[in-house]
Amino acid sequence: MPELPEVETVKRTLERYLVGKKIIDIYVYYSKILANEKEKEFRKKLIGQTITGMNRRGKWLIFEMDDYDLVSHLRMEGKYFLKSPSEEVTKHEHVTFTLDNEKELRYQDTRKFGRMYLFKKDTLFHELPLSEIGKEPWDEELTEAYLKDKLKDKRIPIKTSLLDQTIIAGIGNIYADEILFLSGIHPLKSSCKLTKKNRQDIIDSTREILGSAIKMGGTTIRSYESDKGVHGRFQQNLLVHTLTTCSKCNGKVEKIVVGGRGTYFCKNCQKYR
Repeated sequence: MPELPEVETVKRTLERYLVGKKIIDIYVYYSKILANEKEKEFRKKLIGQTITGMNRRGKWLIFEMDDYDLVSHLRMEGKYFLKSPSEEVTKHEHVTFTLDNEKELRYQDTRKFGRMYLFKKDTLFHELPLSEIGKEPWDEELTEAYLKDKLKDKRIPIKTSLLDQTIIAGIGNIYADEILFLSGIHPLKSSCKLTKKNRQDIIDSTREILGSAIKMGGTTIRSYESDKGVHGRFQQNLLVHTLTTCSKCNGKVEKIVVGGRGTYFCKNCQKYR
């Protein structure tokens, strides 16, 4: 699943092409992609709208328009491509937005897990699902005290807590492993037993890892492209995830399952204490 750096990269890629373009038609081939609107209302509200900006909240991509905000979650396989109307629509392209520059923005999703939500302007952060999302990694309110309050009653592994989008927004499986490695914290350590230093290290490592990943266009995974044929390069800089040898001590990288997710760590650098 694309995580914060991949979604940020998609946002930055799309805004180069979309800002200032008007939607002149919409075709919906799989209506279940639309989470909170019927197809007829979705088309009625968005046809004629101009895309005024692109934004992101956690793993959610936001298309800002004149009167509405379209919120899109890519889930496992979602991708956006700009194509010519003359190109044949493939079986995995489920929504097409025809633009006023003779281009089409097409949403492709092999597994059909992605969802789109439509909100009236300036209401999306007061409505589900965005109203429950935690702090962004660079939010000034993401402090050690904030993290202490969020984790104080959680006896679950810290790896699981990092994947909880109501705590810190945008962290998924790959980056959770990287953050914990850089912080020197064992993924099974109980969330409520973190020290003050542990919590601050997690905040600092989150910002460092995600910032570096964004600079490199994210991490290429099977389901991710920011543009047709364009992939991220951060996988070349992974510290522990999917590796067999620790990038720090050259010891063996262990793989376990935490909360149903494959988890990589170094038992030498991430002591269970």
